[in-house]
Amino acid sequence: MADVTPIDAARPIDSARPKPAQHSDIDPAAMDDLQALDFAAAAAQRIRDEIARHVVGQDEVVQLLLTALFSDGHALAIGVPGLAKTLLISTLARAVQLEFSRIQFTPDMMPSDVTGTEVLEEERATGHRHYRFVRGPVFTHILLADELNRTPPKTQAALLQAMQEREVTAGGKTLTLEDPFLVLATQNPIEQHGTYPLPEAQLDRFMLAIEVKYPSAEQEREIVRRTTSGQTATAEPVIRRAEVLRIQQLVRAVPVADHVIDYAVSLVRASRPEDDRCPASLKPLIALGASPRASQWLIVGAKARAVLDGRGTVTLDDVRQLAVPTMAHRIVPSFRAEAEGMSASAIVKQLVMRSSPTGR
Repeated sequence: MADVTPIDAARPIDSARPKPAQHSDIDPAAMDDLQALDFAAAAAQRIRDEIARHVVGQDEVVQLLLTALFSDGHALAIGVPGLAKTLLISTLARAVQLEFSRIQFTPDMMPSDVTGTEVLEEERATGHRHYRFVRGPVFTHILLADELNRTPPKTQAALLQAMQEREVTAGGKTLTLEDPFLVLATQNPIEQHGTYPLPEAQLDRFMLAIEVKYPSAEQEREIVRRTTSGQTATAEPVIRRAEVLRIQQLVRAVPVADHVIDYAVSLVRASRPEDDRCPASLKPLIALGASPRASQWLIVGAKARAVLDGRGTVTLDDVRQLAVPTMAHRIVPSFRAEAEGMSASAIVKQLVMRSSPTGR
């Protein structure tokens, strides 16, 4: 069976393509799927270019953040301090012209610092007192949860309902968050002092866990040149909220062949030691396998990856490329794996290698 599925079999999307529209050329609601596909690829490139003006390197991290944005999923960036995780996320938020809030998580924070709190107000004329709910920073489009694992689990849990149901219950009322709503969080390695491991229920709500690595020597030289010159620049918006929503709608509309879905589901089920698909050599290394959310996000992410490339087809390789950031944080290695130095990422790479027709 072919490894692709067309977005519109009656009209090949690669033939007679119109020139990609800029953000002011056409109403997003009036775009057909082919126009939206071209627009999405062009918009993604403009966002990459804008981010590159402020952040050196980290191309794969940017690609994964865009995948999360257009999939309408949350992302967790993991890396040591000083790798521009916060700058990268804040620059992305400004480039897409969405409402943006930042929470710097600390050990003394309370859940109300995230969701909001009720304040008692008194009317001067009548002396009547009443409570008014003051919305917290979670009421935004993009929430930068900076150093999320530096706050205790009680405060971390304040994001659970918002991340899953896009709602906040406070003051006896349930308030709906406006679309799009994304939590883009940063996390320091759990081995560092003053960190609280994120519980499995919290991690499972993140579509992607993105490893942010050290820059190359040449990239680090460029970072030093830029940051010591005294020159600063402000990120410019290159795409609007309505256009982001249209691209998210397009991503969900991209069809996927059954064999691609079967591959994603099989890959996730192979991470569960109680499943027959799990290789015998890996069963002792896995304490807890990936949840069904991994299967869902693998497919949605694969669609977004295709759209970012201007393709209306989803391939098995799209799924493979997203396997580690989608699955690794959902897998709990066993004590034996830890003793052997086998990380969750290494386990997922083994699963992908075993599932690849070429074995590579």
